[in-house]
Formats: sequence, C-alpha cells, structure tokens
Amino acid sequence: MSVEVIIETENLVKEYKRGRSEIVRAISNINVKFYEAELILIRGESGSGKSTMLNMLSGLDNPTEGTINFMGEDITKYSEKELTKLRRNHVGFIFQSWELIPNLTALENVEVPLYPEKEDAGKIRAKAKELLRRLDLHDEHFPKFPGQLSGGQAQRVGIARALVKNPKVIFADEPTANLDIDNAENIMNLLRRISRQGTTVIVASHNESLKRYADRVIVLSQGNVV
Repeated sequence: MSVEVIIETENLVKEYKRGRSEIVRAISNINVKFYEAELILIRGESGSGKSTMLNMLSGLDNPTEGTINFMGEDITKYSEKELTKLRRNHVGFIFQSWELIPNLTALENVEVPLYPEKEDAGKIRAKAKELLRRLDLHDEHFPKFPGQLSGGQAQRVGIARALVKNPKVIFADEPTANLDIDNAENIMNLLRRISRQGTTVIVASHNESLKRYADRVIVLSQGNVV
C-alpha cells in the first residue's frame, strides 16, 4: 500500500532584502517530500533556515521561487483567504512558548479553534475534555490558567489545541526548547504517538538529540539541505 505524500516542495527558494540593495537567500532550491503519518525533524542551527522553511510549508509565508504542493494543490498560488482556510482546516501549530491565551483556562484554550464551527457548546466542551485526557491531563487541570500550569502541562494544552480540529499536519517550532529533559522526552514521545495515529508531524529544532524520535531527519545549513 502506497503512503500518501502530504507536502512536496520543488526548487523552493526564499530571499529577503537586507538594507537598500543586499539580497539574502534564506532557503535555496529545496526539494523534499513529507508523507502521511511520519514524524520529520528539520534540524539546523540558529539562522539555518528551519523556521523560514516551516513558515512556508504551513502557508504563513510565501516563497520567492518554487512550488509547495499541499495535499495535491500548489498553495503558492493561493490567495490569503485560501491560505487562511487551509491553516484553519488542515494545519495545527505548536509553539516554543506555548502561546496560550493567559486569561482563558486550559480547557477554554483548547476550545477556541472550534468556536467558528458553530457547534453545540456542550459538544465542543466534551471534545476538548476528551482530548486533554488523551494527552494525560486530568480534570483538575481543566480550570487552571496557563500561569498555573507547569511547562510540560502547558505544552500538552498547546498540543491539544493543535489537534482539536483533526489536522493533516502539525508544525512544531522548537517544541521542547523551554522544557526540562523529562518533559521534553514526554512531549516528543507524545508527538511520535500522534504521528503513528495518522497525523504528519514536522518538527523544527536545533536539538540534535531529537533525531531519535524522528522517522526522518532533514538537516539545513545556510538554507541548504545537507
């Protein structure tokens, strides 16, 4: 049985203008494929282009040249409205600093992406609770605000929020950077489990030790795959 290609890039280039005339090439002619239900680590030092790569793959930024086929469609031709719809329906994001809304509880943070769906409030709450429990958070955590959670707990809430709409792809930018060793290991095992359940997980990190959790590693240096 063939494995579905979720994202494929062809001759991907990203250039920025620095100062009045200098052109800086952040990403240079990258050709890669990302498959269904795999965990891929994009590894590189600061300035290697990994976050730029993640932003383009997820439709947050446009390449200067090249194509990005996402589920069979070239999203470099999408309007901003179409890109927003793509991200809303098929993409989940996990951030280094969690980016939880501070005045909402853990449960409410997970519910937020479902509000535009106009689902029954009871169904939204039940789905959020079920997801948090699957990620080993318990009922006593639900009413807590982000500032009352440990780093590992806050990151789990962030992962639940990313998963709540059943995305095809999760993009995680340095998801373990603010965690201790034990919590980092727990989070990476959790992301690997999520990938085994059918979601493509793309992690960008400078941390070489994360490669043991990945099905594949793409190493970037100065915007090139090495």
